[in-house]
Amino acid sequence: MIKFLVGCSIAALLVGCGTSVPLSEVPVADGAVKGVATETSAIGAGGAGVAGSGVAQVDLGKNGEQTIVASGPNIVYFDYDSFVIKPEFQSIITTQARVIKSQPNRKVAVEGHTDETGGREYNLALGQKRAEAVVSALAILGVPQSQMEAVSFGEEKPAVAGAGEAAYSKNRRAEIRAQ
Repeated sequence: MIKFLVGCSIAALLVGCGTSVPLSEVPVADGAVKGVATETSAIGAGGAGVAGSGVAQVDLGKNGEQTIVASGPNIVYFDYDSFVIKPEFQSIITTQARVIKSQPNRKVAVEGHTDETGGREYNLALGQKRAEAVVSALAILGVPQSQMEAVSFGEEKPAVAGAGEAAYSKNRRAEIRAQ
């Protein structure tokens, strides 16, 4: 009887902790629906506003003003459907880590962004993985976890409007912003 109750408790715990949207199984949105190419026919990013989406706006700056942590670049760009930091962006992360560590009272948010080619849940998950990749890289360089937060905006805040690789490549990014 005890084994049965323990087994049921474990099963209930596992069911309660599960997710119905695994990152590896979320289908890419049909290009005909969104007006963009599908995953197999184009590589890209873009975005749509949050109006009517049920996603709340988040303002990380003071009085609507968002600032960069260090003067200079604060954006890490990613390849399509990837959260791997490319070697050419390591210098940006190193510079930002040095500045963040020199300002122990300042907190930063690393915002992950994606293109518009995937579904909403997939893009939010991918944006979170991009933000967490940058946070991990900063942590390896000595930035305390207590100073950083990873946030995903998915496709909701595009840097460049439009379709095509030129716009898409600018939207696949993680931005390091002061809070």
